[in-house]
Amino acid sequence: MKTKQVPAIVMLTAGLIVCVISIAQHMEFGEFVTTLFLVLICFYILGCVAKVILDKNFAEETEETDEAEGTEEENEQDKEAEDTDKTEKKEENIESDGEEENKTA
Repeated sequence: MKTKQVPAIVMLTAGLIVCVISIAQHMEFGEFVTTLFLVLICFYILGCVAKVILDKNFAEETEETDEAEGTEEENEQDKEAEDTDKTEKKEENIESDGEEENKTA
């Protein structure tokens, strides 16, 4: 999963909410700027923490699915190898039967 944008999305969403609330309350410009700056920094940090948590959880899931796919692929390869061995043995039996018939004839 691509989690590169998570901190930015969290930070900008919080900034939007602060802007709307500040406009509704008719906040002064200096107070607005400091509040917005602090909110953006805090929510950027929270977004980074969320990104790390998501990366760890999805890395574990992808490892599990990779392992499951790997065992499935190995099983398929084993089956294919067994099938090839069986067909080779059948061909050898057919050839040996043909040689025996030629010797008796």
